[in-house]
Amino acid sequence: MRVDLFDFDLPETNIALRPVEPRDAARMLVVRPETGLEDRIVRDLPDLLQPGDVLVLNNTKVIPSRLYGLRVREENAARVEIMLHKREGADHWRAFARPAKKLHVGDRIRFGDPSESTACELVRLDAEVVEKGEGGDVALRFSFAGAFLDEAIARLGELPLPPYIAGKRPTDDKDLSDYQTVYAKDEGAVAAPTAGLHFTDGLFRRLDERGVARHFVTLHVGAGTFLPVKADDTDEHRMHAEWGSVSEETARALNEARARGGRIVAVGTTSLRLLESAAREDGSIAPFSGDTAIFITPGYRFKAVDVLMTNFHLPRSTLFMLVSAFAGLDCMRGAYAHAIETGYRFYSYGDASLLFRR
Repeated sequence: MRVDLFDFDLPETNIALRPVEPRDAARMLVVRPETGLEDRIVRDLPDLLQPGDVLVLNNTKVIPSRLYGLRVREENAARVEIMLHKREGADHWRAFARPAKKLHVGDRIRFGDPSESTACELVRLDAEVVEKGEGGDVALRFSFAGAFLDEAIARLGELPLPPYIAGKRPTDDKDLSDYQTVYAKDEGAVAAPTAGLHFTDGLFRRLDERGVARHFVTLHVGAGTFLPVKADDTDEHRMHAEWGSVSEETARALNEARARGGRIVAVGTTSLRLLESAAREDGSIAPFSGDTAIFITPGYRFKAVDVLMTNFHLPRSTLFMLVSAFAGLDCMRGAYAHAIETGYRFYSYGDASLLFRR
């Protein structure tokens, strides 16, 4: 499909730079392809679901994955910014480098302040460039591995706010909590599963009272989620792989819920993409552990997910393509036009939508 079919104009005034407080006070546009649009708020979610429905939430936890370093090559040095996006081993990460043209295979990058005392080696960190890919993608081998590398990254890294926020204001201490879900558990993401940012303990209690169950999966969101689609046709776009896991217990619980007539409600496109990766042809969900690079565009036949809660996405993005596949391109173009006109807040810290599958 032509990528320009998924383009739209978004005023900068619609881009949220901070979340609303409390989290579940955000607006939520309910989209039913057969009956139209309804303006609600997130805390209305229990009233919009049915007893027996099941929420599926992504419990990944964002790590401080933006690193600033110095590339050292003989007598020459150059500053580079590294955005980790996928772990590939105990001491290996894939990353996006900027400017990538300053890096060659075999180069070493030093992170941390070289003037610091060496009494604690974790104040410094080295990495070697072992591979260069396209679009600034590089493979790095670090001087630490496992938990020692995790500690060094946590000490030296910076929370990776999306570029449409980071380009307008600096990251601050408030973002350390705002940019994590209240149920974040498994470290490894470099971007938050943002639909989950709307949930509070109070909202979970009301969902429990309504008889809506919840289960957790893990998909470590990569920085590729922020990359624009540069191709003119969707067939020419390559998705970056992300690691995910659906446990045997969760797969069994979801299959049992659906057998009883309950709907599977994915909280966020990350949960949806993982569930669809784990789904069998008959719609049942199998345990899953591994990489997924699933790319969902209109024409895709959904097997596992009945309802999707998600934020509002970038023009020409793979995520707007996904929601257009779920609810219909014309339907979503109309929904986004309504959202823009009525002042909904877009992107990671923005408002939500609740989409019922076409």
